[in-house]
Amino acid sequence: MCGVTGYLNLDQKPSDHIILAKMTESLEHRGPDGFGYFTDGPIGLGHSRLKIIDFSDAAAQPMKSKNGRWSFSYNGEIYNFREMRCELEGYGIRFRSSGDTEVVLEALAYWGPAAVSKFNGMFAFALWDSAEKRLILARDRYGIKPMYYADLGRHFIFGSEVKAILKHPAISASMDKEALLEYMTFQNFFTDKTLFKNVKMLPAGCYLTIQEGKAAQFERYWDFRFEEPEQKLSNEEYSEELFRLFEQAVQRQEVSDVTVGSYLSGGIDTGAITSVASRDLKGMPTFTVGFDMSSASALEQGYDERVLAEHMSYVFQTEHYEMVLKAGDMERILPKVVEHLEEPRVGQCYPNYFAAKLARGFSKVVFSGTGGDELFGGYPWRYYRPDKSSNFDSFVDEYYIYWQRLIPNRTIKAAFRPIWSDVSDVWTRDIFSYVFQGHQGELNHPADYLNNCLYFECKTFLHGLLAVEDRLSMAHGLETRVPFLDNDLVDFATKLPYQCKISSSDEQPRLDENILKKKSAKFHHANKNGKPLLRSTMQNYLPKSISDAPKQGFSAPDSSWFRGESMDFVRRRLINSDARIYEYLDRDVIHNLVNEHLDGHQNRRLLIWSLIYLEQWIETFMEHSS
Repeated sequence: MCGVTGYLNLDQKPSDHIILAKMTESLEHRGPDGFGYFTDGPIGLGHSRLKIIDFSDAAAQPMKSKNGRWSFSYNGEIYNFREMRCELEGYGIRFRSSGDTEVVLEALAYWGPAAVSKFNGMFAFALWDSAEKRLILARDRYGIKPMYYADLGRHFIFGSEVKAILKHPAISASMDKEALLEYMTFQNFFTDKTLFKNVKMLPAGCYLTIQEGKAAQFERYWDFRFEEPEQKLSNEEYSEELFRLFEQAVQRQEVSDVTVGSYLSGGIDTGAITSVASRDLKGMPTFTVGFDMSSASALEQGYDERVLAEHMSYVFQTEHYEMVLKAGDMERILPKVVEHLEEPRVGQCYPNYFAAKLARGFSKVVFSGTGGDELFGGYPWRYYRPDKSSNFDSFVDEYYIYWQRLIPNRTIKAAFRPIWSDVSDVWTRDIFSYVFQGHQGELNHPADYLNNCLYFECKTFLHGLLAVEDRLSMAHGLETRVPFLDNDLVDFATKLPYQCKISSSDEQPRLDENILKKKSAKFHHANKNGKPLLRSTMQNYLPKSISDAPKQGFSAPDSSWFRGESMDFVRRRLINSDARIYEYLDRDVIHNLVNEHLDGHQNRRLLIWSLIYLEQWIETFMEHSS
């Protein structure tokens, strides 16, 4: 796992090694084991290396292909590299290294950019074709590994993180106001925008080709396609195949020359991974972050999952480590979280920073359960399942109204009064609708609605989770692997009958995402309504207290902390005449929303976190940009 960066001068001026070095060195945390550089006329490629497989210099990057035509800087792990290596050796290609990097490069040299369809793993890379003078950027199917870019006309700049791009003198940090509106609506980015003006994220499952005199060309080589199977199997057959593919996925991702550990919450996903991996990795380290609940409300008491995690550690005989977060830890760590995460994404993600810090103390690679909920139906209360919709557009309209937003539509114009003239042309409903491009179809059955909702979750929420996971793990030089996003397992999951993902086709009540826990019998039922196939399959491998437990997200009791120990911090940052966010947002509107939470009238923990993050983002990137 590594850091990738570089730039192409489209005016053909030679690349500058000093600029390239500054860009690469900004990614040292992603790859503290060494730097590498490549320049060839207008192109410069940089690489910061984290040694996971093959520590030799033969695996160093940037790397040049044997035929001399291709050079690349690569971030990722391809778990089927040994199979591809055997295939390429059959074509006469010989290898000097033992890891996946050289295999990926020679696959690209032999098959061209279409080779990405063969890769089972996570990756983002920059590939230079010296024969045709073209640059190719690519990301894995699901967006596990990031790639940002800025197309500035004379300069095309790219990197694993935005901070590397900002080291190029042609660009400086400024706020993209339209992206701000998008984020403050969805607490995420559904388009390729970022908060940084002129900086975009390459979409998952795509590669991008850049050449002088030609417009940038996007090619989508893969996308999710949720649909009902033509011929259904029995529940027993689905369960047997699910476990076979899941076990295969975990075992594929165990490959490493360093210690591999796993996050271990009280849930099914990380529990299932640990149950499989611990058979091969005896005494593997596992990691849990819990929370001090002394000031938490009754509704938040379930947030701390240490007892369940400890029980699973005992069952699977892991070497278990825990960390307990308390009120005030968010305030202390916020500047580092913003520095590394850069663009805000879904949820209140600072606990992820602490989890990665804990794991890095004992391992260099860690398993995560990300993807299990999105593929197997873990969020029943989010799936809009009307009795019928007249057509796909009306379904999207109704789904958009059903979807919970950070700032409600009725408040958006007033909240953005200071910059409304700059963002009034942005229609968030159109942004919402755009996500479904390529997945539209007839809506004749409850399965059709659910499959569109699952597609939406994978394209938006999953992508946001992966962005958080990458940035906050790589802040500590930690590689995170996600077995649920194995190609074969994903292909299987997307073709399951909808009854395997949700046990009731009845429309669920719209529930407040600010309160993710046990607040009523109805909510409890909704939480247990999801992932029936995964639950029934894993009950043979997990304690019943885990396989039968309701869904529970990874979140601190911030609702109480914001009203209690952290209230002064919230007031200093947001109820403050000097706060920079009020250059973009209306002070009175935001004060009223925040005070509704502080006074106990509403739960606005996600909004407060987002506002605090934005204030710190401005201070970090706009006041000290260089």
